Amino acid sequence: MCGVTGWVSFHRDARSHAPVIEAMTATLAPRGPDAGGVWLGGHAAVGHRRLAVIDPAGGAQPMTDRPDEPAVVLTYSGEVYNHHALRAELRNLGHTFRTRSDTEVVLRAYRQWGEDVAEHLDGMFAFAVWDERAQRLLLVRDRLGVKPLFWAAVDGGLAFASEPKALFAHPEIHPRVDADGLREAYSLLFNTGPTVWSGVREVEPGGVLVLDRGGIRERRYWRLEARPHHDDRGTTVDRVRELVATAAHSQLEADVPVCSLLSGGIDSTVLTALLAGELRRREGPDARIRSYAVDYSDQAEQFTGDVLRTGHDTPFAAEAGAYIGTDHSTVVLDPRSLLDPEHRRAVVVARDSPIGVGDMDTSLHLLFGRIRQHSTVALSGEAADEVFGGYPWFHDPKALAASAFPWLLVTGDEAAMPLNPELDLRIGEFRDDTYADALAAVPHADGETATEHRQREMQHVSLTRWLRQLLHRKDRLSMAQGLEVRVPYCDHRLVEYAFNTTWGLRSFDGREKSLLHAAGAGLAPESVLYRPKNHYPATHHPDYNRGLQEMARDALSVPQVRSLADESVIRPSLDTPPERLEWGHRLRLERVVDLALWLDHHRPELAL
Repeated sequence: MCGVTGWVSFHRDARSHAPVIEAMTATLAPRGPDAGGVWLGGHAAVGHRRLAVIDPAGGAQPMTDRPDEPAVVLTYSGEVYNHHALRAELRNLGHTFRTRSDTEVVLRAYRQWGEDVAEHLDGMFAFAVWDERAQRLLLVRDRLGVKPLFWAAVDGGLAFASEPKALFAHPEIHPRVDADGLREAYSLLFNTGPTVWSGVREVEPGGVLVLDRGGIRERRYWRLEARPHHDDRGTTVDRVRELVATAAHSQLEADVPVCSLLSGGIDSTVLTALLAGELRRREGPDARIRSYAVDYSDQAEQFTGDVLRTGHDTPFAAEAGAYIGTDHSTVVLDPRSLLDPEHRRAVVVARDSPIGVGDMDTSLHLLFGRIRQHSTVALSGEAADEVFGGYPWFHDPKALAASAFPWLLVTGDEAAMPLNPELDLRIGEFRDDTYADALAAVPHADGETATEHRQREMQHVSLTRWLRQLLHRKDRLSMAQGLEVRVPYCDHRLVEYAFNTTWGLRSFDGREKSLLHAAGAGLAPESVLYRPKNHYPATHHPDYNRGLQEMARDALSVPQVRSLADESVIRPSLDTPPERLEWGHRLRLERVVDLALWLDHHRPELAL
């Protein structure tokens, strides 16, 4: 995993602007702590920071197709899991290789297939190819958008980067936020394309952007499609298990230590069991994969259930680790450490955004830091809920009947920081329009009933929008610690197959994620296999709530924060006794604190 950046301008000679690409590349050092490099051509500057995972000695970047007078330059982030098969195919087509890296496979694949290269790649990736012969820049992002890729216009071309902070190191791009950006940030609709930053966009998941002298053009090489599903229940369960296992096994490859994130839920337990079995097959019966869970020092005494959590994770994670036979550790955090301003600031800097989930972001960042002391790659169960229908809104008649993004009914408006009504952002209207656009993008299957199509809509918006912010969170907070996190449930073949199973199959036993329960039989203890959905743990200690209230009061003393936030709506959360502060109201306070940190660090121009 790595950080990529660069810029192309047909109006200037990039070779006379080396400090610009060097500054852009330097901002991404946490993503690539092992090495860095830049390449300069007549109209292109390309930068790279490397986290060495496969072929540490041979995968240096930016990578060129030949040492002298390169025709193609690649800066690449991610992992292509079918690189061995592609290498063999490309060799048969006459290509030769200098390294064992998947990076060179992507480079040679571009030489073979040009702009169609992405269709041949399986994995998570974001990369840029500068073609000197064609004077063409190609930006490519993986199908589900696991790896980020941002861009912004510059004179005569564009700049690109894994994170917006690298773009802001370019002298023509400034951190500016307008009303559209605030709507994107605080409406909690998770669009792809626009960002909180004015003029900064994302390459779409499953998207390609091409820049040449004729201008910019974008296209999608992948999107979810509706296809008939003819497999019976038994065949479907077998196929799901095969697809999950194939994804897990292919993503175990690395030349550095690998571990698993094991929360004690079905998603991570099934994944960890498959990884552990494959590791024993490859390395012998005594091989054990490391697994990690997170907890808080007060959790056993202080835990109280809320809308997102029904139980304490740690005992289930320990039971799952013992059942599978992992080398299991629980990272225990002091709730008060989550109030440390430097930890909070590090998270906001990593995200480049004022929107997060407060203590859960901070604890995840700290967890990744502890894991990085022993492992460079971690595998996560992220996306199983979106793929298999695990969220409450798949089963709640109220959510199914509502004309709104379903998570808004679960989290409520308390999850979004209330903005100053004087800004007149018309977020309600924006939500309605965006929801209509989201439903218009959902494919129809021949013969499906209205009920079946409604479930397809729920799954589509979950996979294309809700999942977006979870993947951003995991990428930014892990890469800020130099840790690569892989997500096997985002394998596009698994996603395509599950998306087209009928809702009757996905809920055949009356529970959420019926197919995963059945496919995971024998891989997890029964107590874990049928445990209700539990979200990432949060601290419940009153001292944390008390400290958060104090931080939010301090934040509201900042004039810019007061100009953006509706203090009258936030005030009740400040005045509630700490031991009675509910999750949604606490999240408002978290967002006020993060807003103040974001304004202080990024110093955005507010064009409202």
